[in-house]
Amino acid sequence: MSAVTASRPVISAWSAVSPYGIGAQALAEGLREGRATSAPVDTERWRVPAGDAHLVPGFEVREVLGKKGTRSMDRVTGLAVTTVGALLEQPQADRDRETGDRAALVLGTTTGSVASMMDFTRSSLVGARPFDVDPAQMPNAVMNCAAGQCAIWYGMRGPNTTLAGGRTASLSAVNYATRLLSSGRAESVLCGAAEEFSSARYWLERHSRASGGEDPALGEGCAMLLIQPADACSPERPALAEILAVESRVAFGEDLRATLEACVRSALAASGGAAEEVWAASHSEAPGVAGVVEREVLASVVGERALERVPGVGALGDVSAASGAFQIAMLLATADGDAEAAGRLAVATSVDRDGSLSCAVLRLAAS
Repeated sequence: MSAVTASRPVISAWSAVSPYGIGAQALAEGLREGRATSAPVDTERWRVPAGDAHLVPGFEVREVLGKKGTRSMDRVTGLAVTTVGALLEQPQADRDRETGDRAALVLGTTTGSVASMMDFTRSSLVGARPFDVDPAQMPNAVMNCAAGQCAIWYGMRGPNTTLAGGRTASLSAVNYATRLLSSGRAESVLCGAAEEFSSARYWLERHSRASGGEDPALGEGCAMLLIQPADACSPERPALAEILAVESRVAFGEDLRATLEACVRSALAASGGAAEEVWAASHSEAPGVAGVVEREVLASVVGERALERVPGVGALGDVSAASGAFQIAMLLATADGDAEAAGRLAVATSVDRDGSLSCAVLRLAAS
């Protein structure tokens, strides 16, 4: 690692459940091969019009996690629990440090499981009485269900936080994780975001987006990062990247371009690095004009070449809240083994349609 600062946290491991499959290796191999992940959606099962979606192949919660404790588990919770398990079950994992009283979990989301919330509300409206609902479904209708289940499944008894921030939720979660470490509230943090595909999400997106233009096909998945103090790393879990800065802004109306550029430049200044040091940059590929502006701003600040070095997160479909976590995972996967990336900067940005913006700057491991 180049110029690691003891006070700055590092990412020492990551994993994902993506449209490429389960685990970090599946995502890394899919990116290297450039495989397409979209496929025609099962209209009968999902109750949506014919079209494509980017689903995790063959993902059924009870088949992946087993029947115990999963009877009423919804899809977004299953994705999160599976991803956390994949990270903690890596051969290099230190379960004593990564679980227990000093281990925190921070999960980004848009609203939790829209499907669970709508199903629970519907059952109250269509039943003979408003309270004729399935009590086992109630926990799923709470936004922090997925994070809570991850902690229960793997014995993580430190701070447990859910952040609802739309497309910027992942980078907000990274920022929150660094604050937990710097304040001494935790010794390690599992941090990421999850998004599920469902009929409810499909129709919500379809009716809430601005008219005009083609909506991207929805995707789903979860990506998790292990964030620790630099001195907690080991030969088994070496630092993959140092988190130098995470900055955020809010843009109103026509201020998006200027505000985002200010956010990116502020993050670079806070990192102590320069635009010329940036090896790769990843944008969240927000739908519509916002995504176009996001790419143009990044290109103007760090150069077009930096944007071409890492596959776009759109390869996974619109993964919304999980986009930032996947962007970082894709940066790390692509940088692995690339001598040109060693010790240089990587930038990830997120832009949400409500005007919230985020930018994270990492320094990749020297070797």
